[in-house]
Amino acid sequence: MSRTSDTLPASTPRLFVDAPMSEGAHVTLPAPASHYLGGVMRLGEGDAVKLFDDSTGEWLGRVEGGTRKALGVRLVEQLRPREAVADLWLCVAPLKRGRIDWVAEKACELGVARLVPVLTARTVVDKLNLDRLRAHMVEAAEQCGRTALPELAEPVSLTALLNGWNPARTLIFADEEGGAPLAATLRDCPAPAAILIGPEGGFTDAERAAIRALNAARPVSLGPRILRADTAAAVAVGVWQAVVGES
Repeated sequence: MSRTSDTLPASTPRLFVDAPMSEGAHVTLPAPASHYLGGVMRLGEGDAVKLFDDSTGEWLGRVEGGTRKALGVRLVEQLRPREAVADLWLCVAPLKRGRIDWVAEKACELGVARLVPVLTARTVVDKLNLDRLRAHMVEAAEQCGRTALPELAEPVSLTALLNGWNPARTLIFADEEGGAPLAATLRDCPAPAAILIGPEGGFTDAERAAIRALNAARPVSLGPRILRADTAAAVAVGVWQAVVGES
């Protein structure tokens, strides 16, 4: 990590830029980011900003001309390389708007490598705005100091997911009807791994049987309490990261 990052004020704005960056490069920010920095934060020539790109890491930039709709930033130095991310997928049935947005945010905050929307028999939402979900992940990364974003997959049916499953990737199946204790099971489930969370109505008997028939599946219990699907996703990912994720 660059020593410069230790001297920057905590209030230094930090934004995601969807383009690879390099030392000395000039970046023209899109209109929303330009308005935020120039119109809201009132940054002027020479003021510092942190930018990250989900590829090369985090960079120190200095405002260099432009307008409030197209602000220019000169990249001065790399502050941090892109962080290493454990190879964990979160496969989750889409939820209603607001709650699936929250899941996307937490997937980013907790260091998930890939978010996979899975369509099941009882999924109540069959259309997702992936651009909106990615925007929520970007905002979470900006606020939490992340330099990596989860890959966001296209929605896939549960049948297709299981049929194409790589047996080398453990599938941690949060079964509402019970399974092995979560923490104890996860000790034997290092990356590559995936966590599967069903819809609010749960999996059907046929779906549960198909999941359990997969050799890579590890049915687990999240405890005695009834959890909403969004809560279950955050709990399972958080425990996996604490037990094996980045140790």
